Amino acid sequence: MLTQKNVISMLLGHAMADAVGVPVEFTKRVVLKLNPVTGIREHGTYDQPAGTWSDDTSLTVAAMESMARLKKIDYADILKNFWDWYTESKFTATDDTFDCGNTTSNAINNFKKGITPLNCGPNQDYMAGNGSLMRISPVAMYLYMTQGNNFDAETFETVHNFSRITHGAGNCLIACGIYCLIAAEIFDGQNLKTAISNGLNKAENFYGNRLEFEDDFKNFARLFDKNFANLFEDEINSSGYVVDSLEAAVWCLLNTDNYKDLVLKAVNLGRDTDTIGAIAGGLASAFYGVEQIPAEWLDVLKKKDYLIQVATDFYKTFEINI
Repeated sequence: MLTQKNVISMLLGHAMADAVGVPVEFTKRVVLKLNPVTGIREHGTYDQPAGTWSDDTSLTVAAMESMARLKKIDYADILKNFWDWYTESKFTATDDTFDCGNTTSNAINNFKKGITPLNCGPNQDYMAGNGSLMRISPVAMYLYMTQGNNFDAETFETVHNFSRITHGAGNCLIACGIYCLIAAEIFDGQNLKTAISNGLNKAENFYGNRLEFEDDFKNFARLFDKNFANLFEDEINSSGYVVDSLEAAVWCLLNTDNYKDLVLKAVNLGRDTDTIGAIAGGLASAFYGVEQIPAEWLDVLKKKDYLIQVATDFYKTFEINI
């Protein structure tokens, strides 16, 4: 069952982990070993105040605002919101757009050139970044609220299209699908490890039997290995490559048992700290609840009340279907 509290928890948990990671984005793991993140920091990579979330949360909020306002998924309207974020700093924590991935910016500019929304995101393998995975949670919640934990080919196509507006590579589509399957299991009330296991099983059943995903799905083989959770930290990559990012987030979820430890483990992997934190943090807070987000962190989270309102409006738009 997905409640209003769950939706609020998921967005706040996503934004909070994002904000913890922002000051140390691109920092190498070896550096963080010497000076690990233990809580909220300020300044750092982008010289932002403490509690500032990045594009990961801005694009998530931009999508949620569009969906709630129109009561549906409209890819052109979502991209219009992305353009407003990109050019006017709407949907930001501090009225400052300070971070945007190259693939996302290319897609947004493609949209303004008149390219149809589902063709805006490049589909080349070398552009398989994590920019759609980091903002996929709204479609996971929307699908669960409108059809429950029932994934068919049309459901997967909705997930894939949500990715395609900025990231069309096959690896990105699969990663978003896996995220949404795991999220649906969490929404169903499964414990976290069971939710991950069930979600991965469903993903294997779908993608493993689709010829069009045959080559890309091989890149996720480690994630489906029964010993994946037992990998050493040094074996986990924390880059912006979407397969690495999903692996890192799931590994952190499997190797922690509370929200705070999850976020700190994800961020201290280094490199793409805010995004891996956000991906893992959203799923974690959907399971653990907002109560597990440290109060001293929430106290400095930028525009917390705004995020709560966005989540509330989103929930109330689609709750009639639950």
